[in-house]
Amino acid sequence: MNYTTEWIKNYLKGHDIKPSNIRIKILDYLLNNRIHPTVDDIYVNLLDDIPTLSKTSVYNTLDLFLEKGVVNAVALREKELRYDIGTDYHGHFKCEKCEKVYDFPITEKPIIEDELEDFTIKNKDIYIYGICKECNEKHKKDQLNK
Repeated sequence: MNYTTEWIKNYLKGHDIKPSNIRIKILDYLLNNRIHPTVDDIYVNLLDDIPTLSKTSVYNTLDLFLEKGVVNAVALREKELRYDIGTDYHGHFKCEKCEKVYDFPITEKPIIEDELEDFTIKNKDIYIYGICKECNEKHKKDQLNK
């Protein structure tokens, strides 16, 4: 879906974020590339559009987006964070071959919440690792072609 600049500006204002060119471009990238990008992914993909962009600006913008609830940080096995524009409750599957990260819905409340009565849960993460459907199909085709 293509989001208009006006829609993005209003979305940012609705989260108490002053719209700037960099913030608008980063949010637009996140909305249109739901791939759980890293700071480097965002930086490399926006550098042609914003030649003055720095990684520090990307980090600062994402920190602000995290603080205001616009994105979630996804800390998988690697040392770098990925950013998820989907802020609804869902899980993540990371393919160990292609390294893509997929969202999947979670419809039931985790059992642990009942065990943590009187605790304040601020974040819930469910990560699953394995081989994605595309990589499994590619492997099957490669085996057939041998």
